[in-house]
Amino acid sequence: MSSRPEHVESIELHDTDGIGSNPSANPHIETLIAKRISRRQVLSGSLALAAGGFLGGSLMPLETSAQSGSRVRLGFKEVPASSDDTLVVPEGYTAQVLAPWGTPIFPGAPRFAEDASNSAADQEKQVGFNHDGMQFFPMPRLCSNRGLLVMNHEYTDANMIYSAEQGGRITPDAAGREKVAKALAAHGVTVVAVRHCGNGKWEIIKHDPHNRRITGNTPMAFSGPVRADHPLLKSTITPSPRGTLNNCSCGKTPWGTYLTGEENWNAYFGTDDYSWSATALEARYGVSYSGFGYYWHRAEARFDLSQNRNELNRFGWVVEIDPFKPKSTPVKRTALGRFKHEGATCMEHKGRVAVYMGDDENGEYLYRFVSAKPWKEHLANGESPLDHGTLYVARFHDEGTGEWLPLVHGVGPLTTANGWQDQADVLIRTRMAADAVGATRLHRPEWVAGDARTGDLYVTLSNGAGNNAAVNSGRASNPYGHIVRFHEDEHSDTAFNWEVFLLAGDPIYDPAVPMGQTVFGSPDGIMVDGSGIVWILTDVSNGSLNMPMRGFDNIGNNAMLAALPDTREVRRFLTGPRGCEITGVTMTPDQRTLFVNIQHPGESTTYWNEQYGPPSTANPSAVSSWPFGRRPRSATVVIRKKDGGKIGQ
Repeated sequence: MSSRPEHVESIELHDTDGIGSNPSANPHIETLIAKRISRRQVLSGSLALAAGGFLGGSLMPLETSAQSGSRVRLGFKEVPASSDDTLVVPEGYTAQVLAPWGTPIFPGAPRFAEDASNSAADQEKQVGFNHDGMQFFPMPRLCSNRGLLVMNHEYTDANMIYSAEQGGRITPDAAGREKVAKALAAHGVTVVAVRHCGNGKWEIIKHDPHNRRITGNTPMAFSGPVRADHPLLKSTITPSPRGTLNNCSCGKTPWGTYLTGEENWNAYFGTDDYSWSATALEARYGVSYSGFGYYWHRAEARFDLSQNRNELNRFGWVVEIDPFKPKSTPVKRTALGRFKHEGATCMEHKGRVAVYMGDDENGEYLYRFVSAKPWKEHLANGESPLDHGTLYVARFHDEGTGEWLPLVHGVGPLTTANGWQDQADVLIRTRMAADAVGATRLHRPEWVAGDARTGDLYVTLSNGAGNNAAVNSGRASNPYGHIVRFHEDEHSDTAFNWEVFLLAGDPIYDPAVPMGQTVFGSPDGIMVDGSGIVWILTDVSNGSLNMPMRGFDNIGNNAMLAALPDTREVRRFLTGPRGCEITGVTMTPDQRTLFVNIQHPGESTTYWNEQYGPPSTANPSAVSSWPFGRRPRSATVVIRKKDGGKIGQ
């Protein structure tokens, strides 16, 4: 997901994820797909290539749900594209707003203030801001009526989180420090117990001892090759590591813990000292004077690059949280590498855990970590499976195969002679290590989802700049994105096969998109449910959302879609309110309750700004007033079938 800047009063959005900071000349997947298309054209003797041929399974024999003998069908009527300020679900379904931003989760916690006057101390006891990745943890195991909902909170928006009296500017005084403190309290992770009430409704259990807020100030531990006392992590302002920021997608381990990815952490750091200049490492991670315009450094020296340079190296990791131990310290698992983590999807291979991770920026890479031994053996030895293993980065080949390249000190170019000190150095500079080994650049690799029945994996490539040979459509860029499906080669520990599963877009503007396919743009979140349905969540940027001149007028507001792995049929299942992104998604084990996160409704959006003016602290609901007709609030929505059946079927 793309983290937008915190607004200073009211400013234009800018999405830096589409720009990128990869200076390498490594091959790009769009070039590889173009070669594959060209080869097929020559073999067929035709210059015309049907979209179905490009997408077809002949790239490689992927095992799908059809081959596994459990062919599933979509059993709902598609909802139309919408530009209304509401949430729409199919006929026969209900949608309940469960956990909006500001909901108190502890006994006696302050209620949400509609004028945004809640303090930082209040926010620490309430559901955080801008819900993102999410997982449901049943209590007890396999229970579908009670459990822990664990969700990320990606970033804050000054137009929404601060009152009109406060305004949006960060000032170098006590008022500025309070605003930074409130924003930090709104970041991070919420753990909240929920239960089904028996009437189709769900509720938060405020008195449950598992309820917890993990914020930008929560004490953190470091584990793996990079320790907290590493020279590049020592901070002059905060001696002990604190906080997790820009928490985007997530994962669930086989041993029952939650993984949260720190994505655009560079957004929060800046300086007004213009003698400061970025090092090669900082430049590779997009660190700049102003970050994304938060200006926290003006009130808190912790975020000032000229005063506290190493603080930023404490971010960009995957954080492991045990939701069943509310007093446990979250752990940053450094063996999984440091970049802009979109998520951490866990799969099992021969008893070992494999963690798949995208680096959400244009031109970045897809990663995989594999534990050294079966994960149960690691745990029996009193060690974390995530501290012992190998980090890999993906290289794709044009014939539909690929390989995982190890990012290991002493292997290939990652030697002392080439300036790599040790494995900790490789992991702190993960992006640069991936550059060095020749990984394949991708269009904003976002979430990864796995089908536990077949072993198929899906990665969403949201969109990106550059020549759009990926769809051979003549577009000057790739604004719509696509989804790649890949499958590990069971005869090799490092080989895989891949194909393009779906092209996003509108065939009216791009003839490479199959006619008749439901239009959608910028696939972001993705989940495969227990029956094999592929659920797709979209995040068209606010600069393009609903814009006719950019080819997004027919796509409407961001949406959630369902796709079948065998036929590639796609249906729109849900549409969100204005200015929002559809983010986290998780299900109960019985597949009869679906939890979906609606992020940043009412955020500054070019199309709606032109209609109603931009939102501000004085008028936060200019674009949207979802979900309650007042100040817009990110929220978790519970979706169920009226007949109690399985979702989507």
